This record gives sequence, structure tokens and C-alpha cells, in this order.
Amino acid sequence: MGTGSARFSEFFGSFPTPISIVTARDREGRLFGFTSNAVCSVSAASRTLLVSVGKGSRTLPAIQESQAFAVNFLSAAGRAASQVFASKAADKFANVEWEPSPVAEGAPLLVDIALSFAECRVENAIEVSDHWLFIARVEESTVFPREPLLYRRGDYGVWSPNNAGVEELSAL
Repeated sequence: MGTGSARFSEFFGSFPTPISIVTARDREGRLFGFTSNAVCSVSAASRTLLVSVGKGSRTLPAIQESQAFAVNFLSAAGRAASQVFASKAADKFANVEWEPSPVAEGAPLLVDIALSFAECRVENAIEVSDHWLFIARVEESTVFPREPLLYRRGDYGVWSPNNAGVEELSAL
């Protein structure tokens, strides 16, 4: 059985992933961001991570221009924001509290809904198919004592070590 686009999506959708909002700010001070589950650690020794950005993303030019971005991993409180940032809404930042990153060229840090955030500077960019992969150094990071938001097969959940598993968000 081959792996077409649908099978590929089914494969990656079969396990829970953390949800992040990747944010950036352009030279004119405009804010950009998108929901992503395509973020991963590259090396703890060099404090690098990788984020995948679609060529059609409105955030892409801001990242390319500023050579910086923030990765905001979401807490359970970030469910609504994840849906807004996954859309083409005109003002995605209207209903979230944020602070400008002092080290990532003012990229928004989503302080009220983040489980953690990383302030990053691009070290390398690689064009792959319909995406750009950015390998970036994490210059600063912050972690909050909140429960992580997870996504699997179109559903949200929250992992809690007290329950040793994933709860449906609607049950909370």
C-alpha cells in the first residue's frame, strides 16, 4: 500500500502532538503568526530547533526578513487561539496577551496561553518542496507550570501527569 498525501496525513495524525504558535514581526512592526505542530528539537548541545513554514504562509516573509521568530507551545488555555492562528483571520492577536521578544526582533510572546516559549534566531534555512525549514538557535526560553495542549486526529486534549494520560478538553 502506497503513501499518498491522505495516508501521510493519517500517519502523522495518529499520535498526539504539541501545538505551537510561531510568531514573528516584520520591519514595519506588523505581527504575524501561525499554528504549527511541525517544530522539533535539533540539538540540546547547540540549543537549536527546527520549524517548518509553508511557502504560502503570511508569516514566512517576516521570518525571512527579521531572521528571528518565537515558538509559543500552547497550554490548555490556548485552544481558541490555536484555531484563530490556524485561520486567515486579519488580526490574529486581537484576543491574546503578548509581549515583544527582546531577543527575537520583537516576535510576540504569548504570555497568557503559553506552556513555554522559545525566542529564536535563524541560523539556516532550507527550501524543501512547498515549505521552508528554519533551523534556529534558541537564545532565551521560558516555561510555565501549565498543562500542555495536544492535538490528535482533529481533536484537542490535555495531558496531565496526575491522570497519567490524555483527557478530552471538553471533559475539563
